[in-house]
Amino acid sequence: MSTREMPIFPLSTVLFPQGPLALKIFETRYVDMVRRCMRSGTGFGVVLIVKGEEVGAAASTAAIGTEAKIVDFDSLDGGLLGLSCVGQQRILVTEAWSRADGLAMASVTDLSADPVIAVPEDCEEVSRFLQNVWPDIAQAYAHVPTAFNDAGWVANRLTELAPLQPTVRQLLLEETDPVQRLRTIAPMIRVRQS
Repeated sequence: MSTREMPIFPLSTVLFPQGPLALKIFETRYVDMVRRCMRSGTGFGVVLIVKGEEVGAAASTAAIGTEAKIVDFDSLDGGLLGLSCVGQQRILVTEAWSRADGLAMASVTDLSADPVIAVPEDCEEVSRFLQNVWPDIAQAYAHVPTAFNDAGWVANRLTELAPLQPTVRQLLLEETDPVQRLRTIAPMIRVRQS
């Protein structure tokens, strides 16, 4: 597997492939990162902070994250830059460092995409639940095609919607079997429905 370099955005949230991510950027290092990404048509890595803060000094992050692609941006009040991003492929950070301007950079390896596997019969109920709530959340997923019969896609959307701790979301992001990921999140959704 080949590696490539990309800027890394440490966050207190977990981004899944095809998941939406809205950001408000104000630090110069990230505004410059966005400009470079937009010019080159490349993305940046989103990785969960395991120790430290989103603002200021470099934080310790999880090794597995997701590449984010900027799909829209807007100037906001107070000099903020609003970004709409969509998760691409999962990435493994093999080496990380900070540039002189404080921007985190990393060598990353792309991880395999989930195979497309039909939602198993024992999880069809939670797929129907997702379809039922979709009209209420569809605007956030405007740049994401639906795939209600794909176990990985359904698992990722349910994980994004469930009120879970970021560390639990990270464990689900790291799960390579999409059916297992769906079977892990499904009981949490069923409990919330009852």
